Amino acid sequence: MLDGAKAKAILKVLQGCNSFTRLRKIQAQVIVCGLHCDPSISTQLLRFCAVSVSGSLAHAQLLFDKMPDPPTQAWNSIVRGFSQSHSPLLALAYYNRLLSDSLLARPDTFTFTFALKAVEKLKALPKCREIHGSIITTGYGRDTVVCTALTRCYAKNGSLEDARFLFDKMPERDLVAWNAMISCYSQAGRHEEAMEMYERMRNENVGLDAFSIVGLLSSCAHVGALGLGVQLHRIACDTGLVRNVFVGNALIDMYAKCGSLDDALSIFTGIRRRRRDVFTWNSMIHGFGVHGLGNDAISFFEQMLAAGMRPNSITFLGLLCGCSHQGLVREGVDYFHQMSSKFNLTPGIKHYGCLVDLYGRAGNLDKALETIETSPSRDDPVLWRILLGSSKIHKNVASGEKALRNLMRLGAVTAGDCVLLSTIYAGANYLSGFAKMRKLIKTLGVKTTPGWSWIEISNQVHKFVVDDKLHPDSMQVYEKLEEVTKRATSAGYVKEEPVILNLPGSWSEGGCSETPSSCHSEKLAIAYGLARTPEGTSLRIVKNLRVCKDCHSFTKFVSKAFNRSIVVRDRVRFHHFVDGVCSCGDYW
Repeated sequence: MLDGAKAKAILKVLQGCNSFTRLRKIQAQVIVCGLHCDPSISTQLLRFCAVSVSGSLAHAQLLFDKMPDPPTQAWNSIVRGFSQSHSPLLALAYYNRLLSDSLLARPDTFTFTFALKAVEKLKALPKCREIHGSIITTGYGRDTVVCTALTRCYAKNGSLEDARFLFDKMPERDLVAWNAMISCYSQAGRHEEAMEMYERMRNENVGLDAFSIVGLLSSCAHVGALGLGVQLHRIACDTGLVRNVFVGNALIDMYAKCGSLDDALSIFTGIRRRRRDVFTWNSMIHGFGVHGLGNDAISFFEQMLAAGMRPNSITFLGLLCGCSHQGLVREGVDYFHQMSSKFNLTPGIKHYGCLVDLYGRAGNLDKALETIETSPSRDDPVLWRILLGSSKIHKNVASGEKALRNLMRLGAVTAGDCVLLSTIYAGANYLSGFAKMRKLIKTLGVKTTPGWSWIEISNQVHKFVVDDKLHPDSMQVYEKLEEVTKRATSAGYVKEEPVILNLPGSWSEGGCSETPSSCHSEKLAIAYGLARTPEGTSLRIVKNLRVCKDCHSFTKFVSKAFNRSIVVRDRVRFHHFVDGVCSCGDYW
């Protein structure tokens, strides 16, 4: 057989190679036939070793080092292989060698794309800028694929402004570029901007794929944009993408986090049993958990096991959350222990937080304290802050003081923590302790976290902050709020007087940044919703902090006075207000 025919035969065999053992046999045949210097064969051998899941990066390096002057394709394979590995720094080392040492090879679209992928993993913004310079000088500054990779790299390195600038300057944008921006905005918590990208896509007649819909649904879930989520659901149905399991999971998550559990359950039921994965089950279990439906979360968990699906640590977070919000202490403790004893899962800080919360809400503060002190995360401020919150619920001065002492020891005290303890002191008529907290806040110079609330009206999300004067309709909002307050008062609402600490321009109740006479953000959102929606329409509000006692009472009586269903998702859970009653049973 002629050498050319042998080479073709070996290349054909290489295309069907699916194991490293077989590759070694093929390589031995290459050497026997004297074809080891054939660039097409050596490049193909290298590509398998570097890129295939059955390959070996160590062997790829040996092959690469034996090539006298590797072509660009060979450099791309080795850079790609390490960019996908646990050693992305080596990908950049080879990329640097290509630029400095190679006589014939030059970087191309793939070289830059793979190198930028490594930079994403390494979170190396200076290197991203350096590669950007090389992209421009080598004439790839208008390449759509390269610009998309560069945009994503800037965003993953925390420079979303650079990413957006590049995106806006791209001469042509494919769907991958749009998806990259949506994904980056969503993952960075800039959900309003992700949804703005969708509006631009609509205006420019850019279609959606599964990646677009999943990214947008994630943002809808975070801000409670049910209207837009329903619109995306309709698009998914029209395009057949609703059958995609990732889209289905995102829809379940969106509906559950927007307060529509019935729709979430409907999507879950529509996914074929054999196509449901652990994320499908987790979305429903977590949905029941944050709505305070612990028994339903447990029921779904048992169904999950019966279906042969193995739970993971996320499964137990939803389960423990549901048990905590429904006061199912015995069940919650049992499931916490099952994590390690039955499923060989190590509880993390969030699981211990759920257990502390479970005991604390139920009033078993001694057990909550014991859980913290025996946990591997006893020096995490989150656990002590949960104990402090439970101490406020049950007006326990001793455990509240212990929690704050440990927060001070860890250097993690916030103004909200001090106000929580001050509230406990005020309830116990402990005036000296109250004064001590006021002095501590001034000494530490700590500040509260500003509270905000989102409400969606006609598929547009409106954001309100405390004493908001920046909203274009703020004058009408305050006029409506005055009317709403009067009607709620007639229905039985009595304003809860806050604890006043004389903070410089702020007050905090349960983490909210307010002044005693201020309008909490959810009150403004409720007033705006009542003014802008027809009678009988449900209002859905998302806020970043735990709802305070006064706002909780206010919303209950508003729902009664206006005969409206009001759904509020706070930092901790959902509250469904109907006819003066909240689904949490005032246990939150």
